[in-house]
Amino acid sequence: MQSGMQPYPAHLVQLLTLGDGTPVTIRPIRPDDAEIEQEFVRNLSDEARYYRFMDTVRELSPQMLSHFTRVDYDRHLGLIAVIERAGAETQVGVARYVTGEDRRQCEFAIVVADDWQHKGLGTRLMRALMSAARAAGVSVMEGEVLASNHKMLQFTAALGFTARFDEQDARLMRVVANL
Repeated sequence: MQSGMQPYPAHLVQLLTLGDGTPVTIRPIRPDDAEIEQEFVRNLSDEARYYRFMDTVRELSPQMLSHFTRVDYDRHLGLIAVIERAGAETQVGVARYVTGEDRRQCEFAIVVADDWQHKGLGTRLMRALMSAARAAGVSVMEGEVLASNHKMLQFTAALGFTARFDEQDARLMRVVANL
């Protein structure tokens, strides 16, 4: 991290209500979210974990957990969706981007807890991430999606991404959106 840690971007906090009436907060991730991030990944279905990590990850290693929660809010931003349960936050989704060297392009990733899919949360998270990236001067957002992940390909297409097969790996699609 060349630029070091930026101040917490409180202006990115959004309070929203899902179609079913559930209040959800979308906010930038913090280092003290390590426990809820780990619990979130542990509770994903095998399929959701595989589609997100393209591997059979069961839980995050200490290095991965640090990378995911200790972001600089500049070149690397993670937005988490949390709900309040019994006086504590429970993470139900996460979207993140990491910029390339020129900061004009970024790579994104998103995953929503299985029970929280098809409620509009992923769309709200992705729109918040795209908006934050645009405000940071990023002009192109892209990601890798397994070609077998039809739901994610439909999801990104609905958000304006175009998809093409990855030249190096036919199992992958590259999805790209101009911001």
